[in-house]
Amino acid sequence: MTHYSPAKLEWRDGQPYASTYQDVYFSSDNGLLETDYVFLQGNVLQSRWQTLKTPHFTIAETGFGTGLNFLSAVKLWLEVAPATAMLHYISTEKHPLSLQDLTSALALWPTLVEFSHLLLANYEKLLQGDQALDLFQNRVRLSLLVGDATTQMHQIHGVVDAWFLDGFSPAKNPDMWQTELFQQMARLSAIGSTFATFTSAGHVRRNLAAAGFNTQKRAGFGKKREMLQGILMSKADAR
Repeated sequence: MTHYSPAKLEWRDGQPYASTYQDVYFSSDNGLLETDYVFLQGNVLQSRWQTLKTPHFTIAETGFGTGLNFLSAVKLWLEVAPATAMLHYISTEKHPLSLQDLTSALALWPTLVEFSHLLLANYEKLLQGDQALDLFQNRVRLSLLVGDATTQMHQIHGVVDAWFLDGFSPAKNPDMWQTELFQQMARLSAIGSTFATFTSAGHVRRNLAAAGFNTQKRAGFGKKREMLQGILMSKADAR
């Protein structure tokens, strides 16, 4: 069984708030639209999936949280990707939500209910160490790695096509946003792999550039002024 420290949550205005990090799980403006704007559009997933020529596509995420990014990606994948292809979604989470809190959080998004019920039905298996879960007639595989993001990345092998750099902000959770995180990203990426993140912090941009990623700023979602997205151009600094 996987041992972990569960998330400590408060509920503020009906939305989950992480007491440990003093930060929100998603934008108070609209978390669903934020996910679409930052991560799905930021990685140009719709057009990439509509023209996908390979039998699989891998997303890696830092910070599973409420599973909102996962469910949004699954919904888009099932709508536009080839029916014979598989999406492998790998996510890390240091402090998983309880099933009760996850259920309450996902109840905020009724448009995702046909996807969220499968996650909720299998969530405790994932937390107990059954790390891989095949869903939707094997069109989606979810791997949830419980623990520190960078440490868990050492368990990942293969090529990641798109990165969702989520989790709490660098100011609130500096331990995650360290140089080794970006080195692991480069190790696991191929030339052309993409990333997107809600933050535009200077040290994040510099570390991504040092790892071989071409980065660009884009207008942020809601109250955030800017975000980052980009593509791996060089493997020179991969470790």
